[in-house]
Parts: sequence; structure tokens; C-alpha cells
Amino acid sequence: MLQKNKKTTLLRYWTSRYLATLLIGLAIIFLLSASWIRHTAFTNRIEMMTFLAEETVYRLTDTTDKMPNFIDERGRLQMREIDPILYIADADGNILTSNRPMPPDSIKNVATWLEGDKEYTKVSLMPQGEHYLVKKPIYVDEALYGWVLVLEDERHLTQVNQAYGQLALLIGALAVLGWGAIYFLSRRLAAPIKQVADAAKQIQDGNYDVYLPENNKEQEVDELVTSFKEMATKLEQLEKTRTELLAGVTHELKTPVTSISGLLQAVNDGVVTGDEAQAFIQMALQETTKMKTMVGDLLAFNRFAVDALPVHIETIYMNEIVRNIVQQWELLHEKQQLVVHYLEPDAEIQADVVRLQQILTNLLTNAEQAIEQQGTITITIKQEEKHVIMTIQDTGKGILPEDQPFIFERFYRGENKKYAVRGLGLGLSLSKMMAQSIGGDLQLINSSEAGTSFEITLVKAV
Repeated sequence: MLQKNKKTTLLRYWTSRYLATLLIGLAIIFLLSASWIRHTAFTNRIEMMTFLAEETVYRLTDTTDKMPNFIDERGRLQMREIDPILYIADADGNILTSNRPMPPDSIKNVATWLEGDKEYTKVSLMPQGEHYLVKKPIYVDEALYGWVLVLEDERHLTQVNQAYGQLALLIGALAVLGWGAIYFLSRRLAAPIKQVADAAKQIQDGNYDVYLPENNKEQEVDELVTSFKEMATKLEQLEKTRTELLAGVTHELKTPVTSISGLLQAVNDGVVTGDEAQAFIQMALQETTKMKTMVGDLLAFNRFAVDALPVHIETIYMNEIVRNIVQQWELLHEKQQLVVHYLEPDAEIQADVVRLQQILTNLLTNAEQAIEQQGTITITIKQEEKHVIMTIQDTGKGILPEDQPFIFERFYRGENKKYAVRGLGLGLSLSKMMAQSIGGDLQLINSSEAGTSFEITLVKAV
């Protein structure tokens, strides 16, 4: 029983279908070529019969000793392919002589053949069958003396067996050559795809150390292999990040829970009393707030990931909204110096105020964490034709080069922050998603030991 949707290899798929297409195409070419050869042979042989008739007329009417040669060497060679019947008839159509034994009585008078002025006509000779007739009149002193009739069997006029054989040989050679070429090319194309498929199975089994040949000559194949290797690298990194995430989330959530439990247990058991107990309760509340923030980040990220968090786009003035966000942030963070270069003149943008505040607040907080002691955070705003660009630059210790390609990956935490700052590694991922949700973007411009620069792209109001 045949299997439905049976899979086949790429090599077999392309070679079989190309071979079928090639054979159909070559068959059409063969038929057209054979028809053309048949028509050409027929035309040439009719012309040779015409030449023979004209030469015979000339022989019968010429009175000089010099006989012109109507048929050249090529013509004589072609005459070997036919064996015409030559009749000479009088003006009334009575056969006078022939190059063959005299015809039967039924065709000794061929007056009906002489009707019409066509170059050649088709007549029936019994029992020989269908023949083509070429007739030429014989004039003596401008008087019709008779006719030269040249007849040839229809089969002889179109018989070109040798040419058909040569054409078939040529078509067969082209078929073999074409099939060989597509087989070689399909095999060359299928090889890297098969390697990528094998590598995908290897990754599926959890082994990310795949080998794929590089520098393929075909651009598309090279792009496929390169993209797959980059994907494998990112998948490996995501797998490591996922593992770290499980440990990190467990640790980050376990730490405040443990602290809260310990603090409240101490108060409950009477280990601390009075003002000290009040301080313990306050610390427990702070840990609760931190845990609430982390859970809130997880919920917000999941909502943005599934487009479930609403975004309200409105027209706002850039300078005003940035000034308000910076003032609110400075009330809680007085450690660093903050410098803002506002737009002159002010520009209107299309954005969600709440999301823009979340993005900028997160970037300012990250900049403060990157500055170990005293430093400066600078916000620069500039206008372009269709966008407004806001740059946040700090004088902190920067992001390690090996961490920079992954800072926008969800749950990724660089080495500088992994143990220094508690969190889930969702801040930059969530900020980038928010920026894209309002039609803009968030990018890392540069980072070194001298500091880090992020760039927020916002849509200018029309």
C-alpha cells in the first residue's frame, strides 16, 4: 500500500523532475526538428524534380552543341536520394516516351494532370500509390509542343532516415548531458542542506557543537549556513541563560523570602523588641517591595511578549516630558550629577508617556549602577527629519565586550551586574520592547571603560 505524503530526497526530487522536464522539452524539439527536416527535404527534392524537368525541356529544344549544366554536384548528390519517373507527353496529354517501361493503358493519356498552373500537384499511380508531379511545357517557336512530366513517390520525397538518426543521437546526447549537469548541481546544492538538517537534529538532541563548512560559493547557501551557525550560537547562549535564569530567579526570589521570614520570625519570637522590632518590620517591607518589583517585571515582560499590554500613543512635547521624568528620578537618586541638553526649538513626538517614562527611568537607573562612586549622566536630544534621537551617556565602568551582543536578551545578566545588583535581567529587554511598541527603538551605541551610551529613537509627530 502506498504511503501518503511520502518524503523524498532533494537530490532525487530535483533530478527526477528536471529529467522529466528535459525529456518533454527534448521530445518537443525532436518533433519540431523532424518536421522541419522533413519539410526541408521535401522542398529540396521538389526543386530537384523541377530542375530535372527544366533540363529535359532544354535538351529537347536546344539546337546547339553546348549543353548547360543545370544540376551542380550538390544537386547530383541529392538526386541519388530520389528515383523519379520521367514522362514526355504531347500537347494533348498522350504519353510519348518514358525512362521506365511504358505505363499501363489507364495512364497513357494524362490530360487531367496538365490542368492548372501549380508548381507541383499530387496524383495517384496505380498500383504504385501517391506521387507528386512536376510539369514543364515544351515550346517550339512559341507553340506548345508537349510536356515534360516528372513524378516521384511521396515516400521518397520525405524519407530522411539518416537525418532522423543523427537528430535522435544529438537529442539523446543532450538528454544525458543535461541530466548529468542537473544531477551534479543538485548534489552540490543538497549537500550543505543535508549538513544543516543533520546539524539541526544534533541541536535537537542538545549538542550545540556543530560543524558546518564555511565559504560556500553559492551566496544563498553560504547565508543559510552562516545564519544557522549564528542561530546555533544564540540557542546555546539562550540555553545557558535559561539555566542561569532558573538558578537566578530561584536565588533572587528565595533571598527576599528568606530575609522576610527571618526578620518576621525574630519579631514573632521576641528576639527583638521596641524600635529594633520596628526596624526589622521596615526591612521586611523593603524586601517585600523588591520581590514585588521583580514579579512585576516578569508579568510586564510576559504581557509585552504576547502584545497584551495596551499602548496609548499621543502627541507630546519632548522637552516637557523629559524634564518631568528627570525631576521625578532625581528626587530619589541624588548620588550622581545629571545633565540634560534640551531641544531648541522643542519638538512634538508620538509616544506613550508611561512607557517612555519606564524606558528612561530604567536607563538612568542602569547608568547610576554603572557609576561606582561619583560620575555624570548626560542626556542629549537631537532632531532628524522623521525622528527624535535621545542619547543617555554615563561615565561608568562600561559593559564587557563579551556581554554587549546579549544585553537585550531576556534574562541575560552580564558579569558586572550578576553578583553586584539583584534583578532578573529583564530591564533592557523590556525597555527595547516598549520602545518598539511605540514605533521607536532602543540601541547600544558604544561602551568602554570610559562609559556607556544608549540611544532611544522616537517618532516625530507629523
